[in-house]
Amino acid sequence: MSFSTPYHLSGVIQPYAWGGHQFIPELLDQTPNDQPCAEYWMGAHPRGMSKVSQAGLEEDLDQLIKRDPVLVLGEKTASTFASQLPFLFKVLDVDKMLSIQAHPNKAEAERGFADENAREIPLNAHNRNFKDDNHKPEMMLALSDFWLLHGFAQPEAILQSLENTPELTGLLQYFAHQDIQPLYLEVMQMPQSEVDRLLEPLAQRLLPQLEAKVLDKNGQDYWAAKALRDFRPAEGRYDRGVISIYLMNVVYIPVGQGIFQDAGVLHAYLEGVNVELMANSDNVFRGGLTDKFIDAPTLLEHLSFAPITPHVLSGDLQADGAKVFKTPAPDFELSVLELIDQSIFTCEKTIGPEIHLVLEGEVVVNAELEIRRGGAVFFPAGSRYQYRGNGVVCRAGMPG
Repeated sequence: MSFSTPYHLSGVIQPYAWGGHQFIPELLDQTPNDQPCAEYWMGAHPRGMSKVSQAGLEEDLDQLIKRDPVLVLGEKTASTFASQLPFLFKVLDVDKMLSIQAHPNKAEAERGFADENAREIPLNAHNRNFKDDNHKPEMMLALSDFWLLHGFAQPEAILQSLENTPELTGLLQYFAHQDIQPLYLEVMQMPQSEVDRLLEPLAQRLLPQLEAKVLDKNGQDYWAAKALRDFRPAEGRYDRGVISIYLMNVVYIPVGQGIFQDAGVLHAYLEGVNVELMANSDNVFRGGLTDKFIDAPTLLEHLSFAPITPHVLSGDLQADGAKVFKTPAPDFELSVLELIDQSIFTCEKTIGPEIHLVLEGEVVVNAELEIRRGGAVFFPAGSRYQYRGNGVVCRAGMPG
């Protein structure tokens, strides 16, 4: 069996305001400028369609798939995922913290998308919750020191946080039975005047400490102070998402490790660079730390209130040398190849379609195609390939 010829793949940069300015342009060998480069999308999402090229011919990735879904995706993937690429592969540079958010499960997404379509809410409307009918589980891998909020903390940790934050001790009355749901309902539904009353003295106490650089990044006060600084109140209005920081787990992820976030898990990226692999969706319910649309009733309807002990993933080293990050998601699997001293890695047959991104160094695919840092390729299902070189390759594919 001969080696397969991959397609060159070029993604789309998303210039969201929270993004950094250097990492993604430098990864792609571009000159940074004043425009933020928050995300680099690789996939077949209509809001960021990748281009693929082979033998000098270039086309949108979805057009390649549409010509022969079974050939490109494989029979199982094509039948299971309605002849569409199941995953979206990204690089994120988080300079300013993202909104606190959660995502629906598959059944919720299908119902919500159909309902908003029936109500004729335009897909690009600011108050649109469901942009598609898909769920959005996410697996992330840290490329730098990375911090995030991940799920509600255990009740005893929330109790300690509220007791140690004098401005928020009044919320303890809603946590009498150490049940997170009534407490979070109060945070999301309280009048704006009450939010401002709680957060004004917190800002007065924490902002000088942030300026003096005496706050610990692993503590909630540091991120609350950053949020109070970065989401400055308009006419005295503070962002209620600051309170949520004290109810959630602050998680540090070192380089090379990651975390999985399933439907209904409240989370927010705080700082750092990562790769992220998710189901091919853009459905988001926001709960604060944002100027975008917040629909508290919809968020609360789709949220899991079960406390979480974060599980940081180091990956499972396979016999062939690949490190695989296993998750429950049927839509994708993230893995990493590390090639040292011109070492060789061979895949006899891909399970489904794969997108590869070279994160470091330079590698040769199938003894002929050189790919440097920032380069990406697309392999259809059933491909056979071989890598040789010195570098790190991150692979998005289907679960084995």
